[in-house]
Amino acid sequence: MRRAALRSTGARGARAAKPQGGALRPDPAASGRAPWGGRGAGPAHRRRLPAPRRARTRGQSRGRDPQAASPELDWVPDIFAVRVLLEETGERFLVTKCRGDMTVRELKVELELIAGIPLDLQRLRYLDQGDLMDDTTLKFHDVVPGGIISLCVWRYDGWIDLVLAAVEEDTSKLSCLGVTEDSPYQTAHVQHLGAQQWRRWTAQRAFVALYVASHRGHADAVRFLLEHGASCHGQTPMGRTPLHAAVAMNQLDCINLLLQFGASAIAKDALGVSPKAIARKLNYKQAKQRMALSHWMAESGRKSPVHVRLNKALQRGKPRSGSKNKT
Repeated sequence: MRRAALRSTGARGARAAKPQGGALRPDPAASGRAPWGGRGAGPAHRRRLPAPRRARTRGQSRGRDPQAASPELDWVPDIFAVRVLLEETGERFLVTKCRGDMTVRELKVELELIAGIPLDLQRLRYLDQGDLMDDTTLKFHDVVPGGIISLCVWRYDGWIDLVLAAVEEDTSKLSCLGVTEDSPYQTAHVQHLGAQQWRRWTAQRAFVALYVASHRGHADAVRFLLEHGASCHGQTPMGRTPLHAAVAMNQLDCINLLLQFGASAIAKDALGVSPKAIARKLNYKQAKQRMALSHWMAESGRKSPVHVRLNKALQRGKPRSGSKNKT
């Protein structure tokens, strides 16, 4: 009987401890059990949720300071290449060995031989920054490796039309664009020039056309310009002649023409480089041989093989002195 009384008393206590208001489970803090079945959730045993992981930036490794990894994202190689687009013609050129501290003027100096445009006619642009100043650097303009720099020809005084005619080897256009003293071509600037200034202006235009045509290997245009008075001794602001441009691109036909009209293979530019040195550096063997032969003939006073063959042909066509006509 005593055991039955104890069982009835426990049953009534269990019914009295049932939560009121339809609660589904006891309070975790009162029961000493955590809701997810862990240890007690009291002040001493309260479990913390894991902190969210911080996203790592690209290039950042584990355990490194984010600020220490940021220079790697902006890292640029010491030597890189950029592409240059000549806007007027659509030609593309590759300039290697560029540096972040390379100035815009230094890039223009390289483009005289790579793109065949004299330095004083070049205007460079990158993205939407307008014309790049000569004393600024590529790093200042955020030029990236492989970026495209736009090259534009000086648009005043008809220089764009002249360059286009030389690139297209259009001699009929060249004859109408002020490359000879008797050309009717005029611009707003020319109307204020005297006779001597006019001759200097036409000589400069003829030289630019000859320089561009020699660089592209247009032998017909080169011959036309040389026969109409263009000087093969003219120089760009860097002291480069049309022979410099022809040798840099290994244009053998133009090299021969320029040498026949008296171009110097040892004339040095402002950097102390001659056409002969360019051919040696680029290992253009045929160009080196032809310039060496031309230099040897100039030093020895001998005529070129072309003139020798022409003189022999003329001698064969003349009647011998003292010969009599047989009747």
